[in-house]
Amino acid sequence: MLRTRFLSLLLALGVGIFAAGFAALAEEGDPARPAGAPRILAIGDSMMAWHLVSRNSIADVVARRLGEPVVNRAVGGARILYGLPISGAMGLKIARQFKAGAWDWVIVNGGGNDLWLGCGCKACDRRMARMIGAEGRQGAIPDLVAAIRRTGARVIYLGYLRSPGVPSVIDGCREIGDRFEARIARLASQDPGVYFLSLAGLVPDGDRSYHGIDMIHPSKKGSDVIGRKVSEIILQVERGR
Repeated sequence: MLRTRFLSLLLALGVGIFAAGFAALAEEGDPARPAGAPRILAIGDSMMAWHLVSRNSIADVVARRLGEPVVNRAVGGARILYGLPISGAMGLKIARQFKAGAWDWVIVNGGGNDLWLGCGCKACDRRMARMIGAEGRQGAIPDLVAAIRRTGARVIYLGYLRSPGVPSVIDGCREIGDRFEARIARLASQDPGVYFLSLAGLVPDGDRSYHGIDMIHPSKKGSDVIGRKVSEIILQVERGR
């Protein structure tokens, strides 16, 4: 009963985030960037979309820290591997959230729903290999990153928060998540225009304040800290030009 209520809550929240994310997709269709138009794009799943409605998402924090607009096309429930064409085009396939344009930076996250909802974080080796191979060179994620890089944009790929030593429904995903993110780190090491931001050590043990009530998604504090770290990467790179 408790699990059913919990999943129902996540579904309700996800519908709201999906609607907000789809609205963002509908608004942004022109690949050309006029003077003063956004140059930073965020795509991904509910971690990136969380607090979108209240304008406290990770992308919103980046926008405030940099003093410029950031387009957030992330959609709750989105996956890296997604086969349905219509809903995939609406944003549930993360690669379809990216539209080529005059972007300088694309902030990306994704893969968690594929592992948790797709295979229960067990017997996931085949699914993970389809997303990204052991060397970080093959799979849907390297393909997406390569497509972004061909436009000239730099990529920041975000890892996921870990549970802080307190009960969470995703505790069983820790080992497969670590292996998955090690592959993302290998991908980033092969291209100086790709940056991997690990969040594995961000949350102090026993500190619930970085997570929302579901102990999966970031709280406003969590989104703020992540957004600040993303902003620091952008500022550091651009100051070093």
